[in-house]
Amino acid sequence: MNKIMSALLVVVMIGAVVWSFAFGVPMYMVWQQQKAGEAELARAEQNRQVAVLEAKAKLDSAESLAQAEVKRAEGTAKANQIIGQSLKGNEAYIHWLWVDTLKDSKDQIIYIPTEAGVPITESFRLKESK
Repeated sequence: MNKIMSALLVVVMIGAVVWSFAFGVPMYMVWQQQKAGEAELARAEQNRQVAVLEAKAKLDSAESLAQAEVKRAEGTAKANQIIGQSLKGNEAYIHWLWVDTLKDSKDQIIYIPTEAGVPITESFRLKESK
């Protein structure tokens, strides 16, 4: 009886091994590929979410930069308005500012408009000085 049990046990073990190779391995391969596909899909979804969030961050940044540029332009416009208002009717200051600027223009040719608005040119002096 002991030999029959041992033989039966060997046959069952061989059958289990054969069944494993015949059915278990292919089923495992299908399961493994399914899990690999699910992991790849999850990775692709994660990458898509990252790309969407990066695009939203760029949009928010662009909107903030645009708002800052508008504020800067408003400040420049207000400053120009204040300067323009302060210079109205202040011909003497503008003339003094122009004369004061002339002292820094060493070795430069400055064209001063005449009454007709046409500058007097002296370009022939450039040829003589060279």
